[in-house]
Amino acid sequence: MRLYVLARNPTDSVTEGFLPAAHRLGLDVTLLTDQPDAHRDGLVQESLESLGSLEPLEPLESLEILECDVLDFRAVISRISAHHSPGAIFTNSDHLQTQAALAAEYFGLPGKDWRAALRTKDKAQMRRHLAAAGVDAVWSAELPTDRDPAELTALDVPFPCVVKPREGVASEDVVLVEGPEQLVRRCAEIQARRPGAALVVEEYLAGELCTLETLGDGHVRHVLGGFRTEVSPPPYFIEERLTFVPAHPEAVVAQVLTQLDVLGVGFGACHTEFVVSEGRARLIEVNYRAIGDQCDLLLAQLLDIPLFELILRTHLGEPLPSDLGARTDGRALLDYPCAQSAGTLTAAPGATEVRMGGVHLTYRPLREVGERRELHGTNRDFLGVVRATGTEQSEVDRAVAEFLAEHHWEITP
Repeated sequence: MRLYVLARNPTDSVTEGFLPAAHRLGLDVTLLTDQPDAHRDGLVQESLESLGSLEPLEPLESLEILECDVLDFRAVISRISAHHSPGAIFTNSDHLQTQAALAAEYFGLPGKDWRAALRTKDKAQMRRHLAAAGVDAVWSAELPTDRDPAELTALDVPFPCVVKPREGVASEDVVLVEGPEQLVRRCAEIQARRPGAALVVEEYLAGELCTLETLGDGHVRHVLGGFRTEVSPPPYFIEERLTFVPAHPEAVVAQVLTQLDVLGVGFGACHTEFVVSEGRARLIEVNYRAIGDQCDLLLAQLLDIPLFELILRTHLGEPLPSDLGARTDGRALLDYPCAQSAGTLTAAPGATEVRMGGVHLTYRPLREVGERRELHGTNRDFLGVVRATGTEQSEVDRAVAEFLAEHHWEITP
């Protein structure tokens, strides 16, 4: 059976998670992407790094990489139609959920409802849909493509407020603003960086930032737990540290799931970000895919379930078991050392994997020594990721703190 995977830039989720899982399921895989060379180079590098490892990258002889304008669902359908018959169509990209859903529907394959994929990707549409359903009303306004930000000064904007691209990801160009002049300036700056991008301005939702990770087949839905997220100081929202939460309070989970039901979300993986204030859960954004930045790799290890295979199986039309058999005693922490200035990374630790008592700690660099970058105010400023798992949160936290204290990252202007 042939699995088509839609992707843009390479990610750990696809390279280390879904492609090896597809191999273990015995699937032939065609990767459709608008960046074929980047994926080929990434797989070669991954294979080289795995040589001599205790867990080498699994063989991917059945993988083929084809160039395609994956942002256009018509191009995706045409490319697949002219190639091998599809058994499943899948993507873990924020940008491509609607395209994959439309292609799956065209070929009569299991997949997400394209309307739900569109509602979650389009942040303005998500707010409108939830408000119309009477579930939650968040003040928001949309600044269409190429419109003058000064038009926003005529609105009764609640300050502080948040500006974000309507279809953005990973806190890219998400910024807190305190007043009308700053609002106009920030919108103009984002428009200059993102020509043609529509923006959303919405009220700032205060509270503890959390995530909920779910997996469903359209009939059965499993809650895999979630994370408490610590972000950088204002005005940006860089997710710097995530602590695993085996189970959020039942009332909070029920509120989030109700809003996901209203949006039509229930198939495959979903990563939902929300804040909790005085027991009320309010959505920040819904990413209709598995959580990224190596959190999904950690989840699979922590819960001791074949997470990536389970996600793919839903797209193959297989029902999920009523009980995933997930471990419930795991505790975990992820920390992302982050650049504080632009410059060249001149010193940093290499990849590490150690056991510290009852804690399994892994560090993976995300930026090479000698590489120069500007400061972005997003997760593109991450220098690496430390992920640690165990059964006692205090031990996990201590192991991460010791690792960070014993190593240093140096950036030279």
